[in-house]
Amino acid sequence: MGRILDAAIAFFEQDDWKYTRLADSPVLRLGFAGENGQWTCFAREREEQEQFIFSSQFPAHAPEHKRLAIAELITRINFGIVIGNFEMDFSDGEIRYKTSIDLEGCPALPELFKPLIYANVFTVDRYFPAFMSVLYAGVSPREALAAIRGE
Repeated sequence: MGRILDAAIAFFEQDDWKYTRLADSPVLRLGFAGENGQWTCFAREREEQEQFIFSSQFPAHAPEHKRLAIAELITRINFGIVIGNFEMDFSDGEIRYKTSIDLEGCPALPELFKPLIYANVFTVDRYFPAFMSVLYAGVSPREALAAIRGE
């Protein structure tokens, strides 16, 4: 493991997160349960680039007939988000939220990870019902987002 993943592990241990290291890779798997759902997270180091990426993987893939609606929802949500972004793989419908940091030339301190990781999981939890509404209740992306934002 590299210095960045070591620092991330120190943060996870200090903050009492349970994690599993994926075999022979600089990736950790973690679980998170929010108020609106639960999902799997991944913490990954790109050692050569001195980058850390934390992603939350939505527990359901968008079926092909819902991918345009989910893409619209993602675009509407992402507009104005400062830290991180939602993304979807159009080939299989995987939905993720990603936050990252470039630590080139900087010390990798455990406290650097807290805002990055909690911004990620709290954002996913906030918008989780909007994704579920679009995927399973036939709600339009605009209506789903308005319900979340209280508009």
